[in-house]
Amino acid sequence: MENQRPLLFMTLFFVGFLIWQAWVTDHAPPPAENTETAAADASSAETQFRDDLPDAENAVSETKPRTATAKAVATAETVHVKTDVLELTISTQGGDILKVELPSYPVSLEQQDIPFTLLTTDSPRYIAQSGLLHDKQAEEDKSHRAPNHYAVFSSQQKEYILQPGDEKLEVPLIWQSEDGVAVEKVYTFYPGKFVVDLEHRINNGSDSEWIGRQYRQLRRELSKESGGSKLFGNNAYVGTAYFDSKYEKLAFDDITEEKLNKEITGGWISMVEHYFISAWIPNSQEDSEKVKAIQINTATGSEYLISLRSAAQTIPAGQSGSLKTRFYAGPKLHERLLDIAPGLDLTSDYGIFTVIAQPIFWLLRKIHSVVGNWGWAIIFLTMIIKLLFYKLSETSYRSMANMRKLTPKLKALKDRVGDDKQKYQQAMMEMYKKEKINPMGGCLPILIQIPVFISLYWVLLEAVELRQAPWMFWIKDLSIKDPFFVLPLLMGATMFIQQKLNPPPPDPMQAKLFMALPFVFTVFFAFFPAGLVLYWFVNSLLSISQQWVITRRIEKAAKK
Repeated sequence: MENQRPLLFMTLFFVGFLIWQAWVTDHAPPPAENTETAAADASSAETQFRDDLPDAENAVSETKPRTATAKAVATAETVHVKTDVLELTISTQGGDILKVELPSYPVSLEQQDIPFTLLTTDSPRYIAQSGLLHDKQAEEDKSHRAPNHYAVFSSQQKEYILQPGDEKLEVPLIWQSEDGVAVEKVYTFYPGKFVVDLEHRINNGSDSEWIGRQYRQLRRELSKESGGSKLFGNNAYVGTAYFDSKYEKLAFDDITEEKLNKEITGGWISMVEHYFISAWIPNSQEDSEKVKAIQINTATGSEYLISLRSAAQTIPAGQSGSLKTRFYAGPKLHERLLDIAPGLDLTSDYGIFTVIAQPIFWLLRKIHSVVGNWGWAIIFLTMIIKLLFYKLSETSYRSMANMRKLTPKLKALKDRVGDDKQKYQQAMMEMYKKEKINPMGGCLPILIQIPVFISLYWVLLEAVELRQAPWMFWIKDLSIKDPFFVLPLLMGATMFIQQKLNPPPPDPMQAKLFMALPFVFTVFFAFFPAGLVLYWFVNSLLSISQQWVITRRIEKAAKK
């Protein structure tokens, strides 16, 4: 095997990895479209009231949902809540969270005064809902209905602001039944936190026991621009996820094909996208919850819904009780998510390389805590990784250097045997044996490093900490491409130098292929996050230095 093949294998593996990602993105089946007639659409609207509610045990559905819904919309108002890290819009209809903005995460460097919008009622709609369901409700006894997300609450204020120095901010919404059951739905916000506490406080002033459950759900439309190739962009997962002893992703296409309906314990549900998530987390990690995921048809198209429904709670007549949960809307900050719920940090998804990627990111964060700059942290991380693989790299470069010594002999051998490939291969292997050279010596060290590189690729792609993080000079955001393509050009130049340090392949076609690789990779990396290109550039510089030193040592030893 020619000495250049290990590099070729690594290159083709990585390029194939990128092409596979792009193929998966491009060929994902589109979401099912609603092709029913107008009459069928009307029928669907009639049943939507039931379809987007997690069914209570033995509950009887509302018989006139459209009338109830129209009335609720007509009387609903909005409540605005502002903390140092969250800005929310809450509807008095159901207490739905209609909008979440993150003022500490601007839309872009050029729009620092515009916060990133995570949840919104704009198209594509993406909201969070919660409510109560009453068990064993008799159809003729409507007064015992629990307030679901169609019920209308009242609010004493239209705006709440968490003031500096306040430990928390409570936002109460009030609902009252006809027979004396009162429900206070209270959102509690904290300074510097993206997690919000939610409590349904139930005062059963009726003359019979109250049996009900709490449900929480996230619903989202798909963007019409969600398709298209992402070969030169990010391929971050966008979809639903839940935790049931292990992290489970549930793509929108999977929901379309088959509904999810199962019991989980100690879990949560979420909507995941690049850098940010929203999640409902049960207050207790010991109670059983039912998770459900469905596709529902609305007047504007299809929406995807994932929900949690708690176990039933009984409140005797004349007594009070409460049902609690938590809501998270914010960035995928590893340490914060780890403290909120088990497995929530896994939404920073590194795929099959998680076991390698997590220690890499841990080390990157530790370095950043010392140097204070993510660009320099990447550089020092590269140096540490290079040091860890020093011996393996040395083995590879020694093999290449020894092969380089044989280049004149291999060329002479090629000229002597002509086009007889079998004879050339036999003679070449005899020469390797005589010179005590292992042609595979440069292959294994490189192959071992491939998982580390791909893991680092996912770390730099997923880490919200690198979003809008500057390095120096023209690099103002390590999570996006170099605006002037300087780093990709420098990286391409270092790859070209590395090619010159390696012995040229005896096959002219193979030699042309390798000479083209630096240019191909320059084009690829021109659209990659600057942080990843910085890693590859620094790694190439260190590799050139190491390879040059080792090659010169072997050449000097050969002359003696």
